[in-house]
Amino acid sequence: MTLTTALSLLGLLVLAILALQLWWGTRRRQRQLAADSVLNGERTEPQLGGDTGGPGAADAAAAADGDTLPGELAAGGLASPATVTVRTPTRRVPRLDALIDAIVPLAVESPITGELALAHLPPSRRAGSKPFYIEGLDAESGTWEVLAAGRRYGELQAGLQLASRSGPLNEIEYSEFMQKLQAYAEAVGASIDGSNAPDMLEVVARARELDGLTAPLDAQLTVTLRTNGVAWSVSYVQQVAARLGFVPGAVPGRLVLPSGEEGAPPMLVLAVDAQAALAEDPQASAIRDCTLTLDVPQTPAAKEPFPAWHLAARQLSDDLDAALGDDQGQPISLQAFADIGQELNGLYARLEALDLPAGSVAARRLFS
Repeated sequence: MTLTTALSLLGLLVLAILALQLWWGTRRRQRQLAADSVLNGERTEPQLGGDTGGPGAADAAAAADGDTLPGELAAGGLASPATVTVRTPTRRVPRLDALIDAIVPLAVESPITGELALAHLPPSRRAGSKPFYIEGLDAESGTWEVLAAGRRYGELQAGLQLASRSGPLNEIEYSEFMQKLQAYAEAVGASIDGSNAPDMLEVVARARELDGLTAPLDAQLTVTLRTNGVAWSVSYVQQVAARLGFVPGAVPGRLVLPSGEEGAPPMLVLAVDAQAALAEDPQASAIRDCTLTLDVPQTPAAKEPFPAWHLAARQLSDDLDAALGDDQGQPISLQAFADIGQELNGLYARLEALDLPAGSVAARRLFS
């Protein structure tokens, strides 16, 4: 091989490497932008052993101090978090569900336009801490749907969520809901049939029963990674986590592993100190620990979120030279992970038995 040929081949190799780097950089930026839009629902994670059903601070959806219950540790075939595909979500209001909503029908004398129905929606569609939704029965298709312009609706119905991580619906919240609904009905020319409207005492009793059944099933698993040696910079943690598929979230200090499902919350959240993440010089902000959280009811069991959580924890532990522990500083062994996995099987089964399988729309709404 002549020197000229060798130099030509070397030049082609350099160009190929530069093209690959450009493609990879573009791909990462697209994933980051997509993940930021996914994560309006990112939660603040409680630690292992927290109280069940208490109110939490929100990253974008409500958080709670849930009892940590376990999940299945698969004996092999753990899917790598880096294989997750990110899609830009379509934002839609969840459909009403008689299992978790108190539904009130609204009668109209003649079909009304979607524009009219939308124009008079209350500015805040919450009663206390509980969200409520209004749907319309499309006059042409005969199906219930989220209100939209350009449609005509022959009936309307509103639903108030019975429970959430902040607890069950109470009498004050139900009264506030009915007041807002009455004002809305008058504005759009609809009426509330008193004979079909749920009785407040019955609704509140249902809410307490639902909360009593589901609060013990609210599981958020958190493991703390503490450095074994020198402190990390935020950017170093981000760099290590990016190799496992984590991307920046919508909240400072949050890195997320997208679920790959359109509009779904992230599968995992890796959190570092928010003040360190907001420092002007991320390289100069030293941190000694971070937390990895799995919000169990938010992801279907079929996606194997627990094995992904366990695998990510182990890989981050190796790459960061960190020890795995709970919020009390106690180490978490392989046997402890296995025990957690066995118990989580029972939790998934109990959610299924209540028609609230993990990752379903109803479960995501209820455990938020």
